[in-house]
Amino acid sequence: MYEIENVSFRYQLGNQTVQALQQVSLSIPKGQFVCLAGPSGSGKSTLLNLLGLIEPVQEGRVRLDGKDLAALSEKEKNRIRRFEVGFVFQHFHLFPVLAADENIEYFLSRQGVGRAERVKRVRAALEAVGIWEQRRKKPLEMSGGQRQRVAIARALVKSPKVIIADEPTASLDQRTGNEIMEILGKLCREQKTTVVAASHDPMVIGFAERVVRMKDGLIESIPQKHPNAP
Repeated sequence: MYEIENVSFRYQLGNQTVQALQQVSLSIPKGQFVCLAGPSGSGKSTLLNLLGLIEPVQEGRVRLDGKDLAALSEKEKNRIRRFEVGFVFQHFHLFPVLAADENIEYFLSRQGVGRAERVKRVRAALEAVGIWEQRRKKPLEMSGGQRQRVAIARALVKSPKVIIADEPTASLDQRTGNEIMEILGKLCREQKTTVVAASHDPMVIGFAERVVRMKDGLIESIPQKHPNAP
């Protein structure tokens, strides 16, 4: 799914230049659950932003399903973000004035999906994450775990090739976080969706098929499989 070759990335923090990634190379197969693990400042989120086309490639090469991201037009990048990549964030990023089903349907309407098909797909996505009964609740009426389930359903509803998850359990208690990881793991196994998560949570690391450990913008180790993976 991803081929990452000699990727470096830097950004400005005031008058200081921060080297977020240094000559990173990595291959992520289709349908694999990969966790980027490491302390804050290790480059995990920066790498996720590159994979999700949130940040542009500065140095090196990133290919998504054979496409060189740096060679794509903005129109094509927007199409990939809209149709092929789903995002799950630590702080959910839901519209507070919209109910759960409306949060999900909004993104389908932006894709030009017809009303009848939107209703069908929203229900399927909410049922997949176990909160169809809470569909009319707004985010502030829901628990953190329910809001994260809505965020996963929003990513799932467009049938993406990849789900990018940045610290998906950081705002959740242990039991709820475990339930969220079960959902992501099931998507990976049953729908062959590639999941790339960034976390320093041992529970998230334990769910991954492969753990890529990062420190100071470098990859320290890339085992072929997590030792606890089936």
